[in-house]
Amino acid sequence: MTSLEQEVGNLLRQKGLTLGAVESATGGLISHLITNVPGSSDYYKGSITAYSDEVKVKVVGVKEDTINKYGAVSYQVAEEMAQGGRKILAADICLADTGIAGPSGATPGKPLGLFYIGLSHKAGTFSQKHNFQGNREQNKLDAAKTALGWLKEYLISLK
Repeated sequence: MTSLEQEVGNLLRQKGLTLGAVESATGGLISHLITNVPGSSDYYKGSITAYSDEVKVKVVGVKEDTINKYGAVSYQVAEEMAQGGRKILAADICLADTGIAGPSGATPGKPLGLFYIGLSHKAGTFSQKHNFQGNREQNKLDAAKTALGWLKEYLISLK
């Protein structure tokens, strides 16, 4: 049985692409899953754990105006994180996430378990919105697995 992380790694290898990650709410879990695969250094460039807004802005290149206008948990920020990470990490594709893992942090219109996942590639930058229903640890795992699942589908769709 091949794990999702192994499938993603095999697809990245087949397509000759490299991967990076900029993680907020998952706190490095995407990176952890990817690097559990032996040989992941062939395609994995690295990650930035941009947990604070300050790191999102000063390191990753998210515009302060974007955070002020839409909030750190927004598709706009997820996309800017993915774009910035792709440049900084010199990766072909970059995944990013921002969310509210819980048990606190919810605001009106932004419930616990709300995550935005970003994906940036030369073909474009995209995002997905997800609402997970677990506890903090489960929400983080669901977000990381969902990001890798989306990456797998994206890689399969590339010609």
